[in-house]
Amino acid sequence: MKNFLKRVGTTYIPVNNPEEASSWYRQLLGAVENYRDENKAILDLANQSFFLVKARPGEKIGFIDYKGEQHFAFTFEVNGLDVLKQFHTFLRENGVVVSEIEDRGHPGYNFVFYDMDGNCFDVWSELSHDFKEKYQLEG
Repeated sequence: MKNFLKRVGTTYIPVNNPEEASSWYRQLLGAVENYRDENKAILDLANQSFFLVKARPGEKIGFIDYKGEQHFAFTFEVNGLDVLKQFHTFLRENGVVVSEIEDRGHPGYNFVFYDMDGNCFDVWSELSHDFKEKYQLEG
């Protein structure tokens, strides 16, 4: 089998107001806005393109798991436990809803946070080997 897919290029996130959401992502997550109109904002974040798309009220990224809880659709990676703790503290101090840092039984630690529209994201304390190698990062 050939490996045709090389990376995820764009993620689409439903939001109520692209302008306000873009500001939130820029201020709290360090995103860079490349374009915005009344229906979408295009951001660079974590080596990927994110489209914040105006959606119907109540729409969220992710899915409902077997326990009936909203589940994240993907995980952001940070470089180590110290950075994970710093990011967790920063988000909490800025009024972002975050879960406790937890050990899920695999290498590293995780926590979940929610954006201003209730979209759920996971954060993991471990960078993938390929990413560290490509960008010559330690940790």
